[in-house]
Amino acid sequence: MPDNSKKIHIYSDGGCRGNPGHGAWAAVLTDGKNRRVIGGAASLTTNNKMEITAAIEGLRALKGPSNVFFVSDSKYTLQGITDWIHGWKKRDWKTANKKPVKNKELWQALEAEASKHKIEWSWTKGHAGHDENEECDEVVNLLMDRIEMGEDPKSIKFDERGFVD
Repeated sequence: MPDNSKKIHIYSDGGCRGNPGHGAWAAVLTDGKNRRVIGGAASLTTNNKMEITAAIEGLRALKGPSNVFFVSDSKYTLQGITDWIHGWKKRDWKTANKKPVKNKELWQALEAEASKHKIEWSWTKGHAGHDENEECDEVVNLLMDRIEMGEDPKSIKFDERGFVD
């Protein structure tokens, strides 16, 4: 399992203009010495899908099993992966009201990525001055701006160097 001496911090955010509408996600990964910013965009998506995608992609960006301190402003994502998912699986991916779980494939992907790491999940209030959360929000908005300017969301990628075509 992960090396206990080093903890990777991941901060994530997702957003959407319209719900559904143009959306984007971003994550900041740091180990205290190294730092990486990643992001991506999608059309006709939802805020919740982008929040979960940010978590998935943040974890996918890790090079191997890691100790992770994961910070999100999405209670939906955090409660989903730490609490609700257990009941959904017991009920064959149905909610307590016996309805199909929304975003099932994303939850399954997040669980698969999370299972590779030792993760401490943490919530932060969005738009409250948390530096990395604010940075993620900026990247998300830049990506959504690019979609609104007519760019194909599948072609828009963002990393620590800026936009990558």
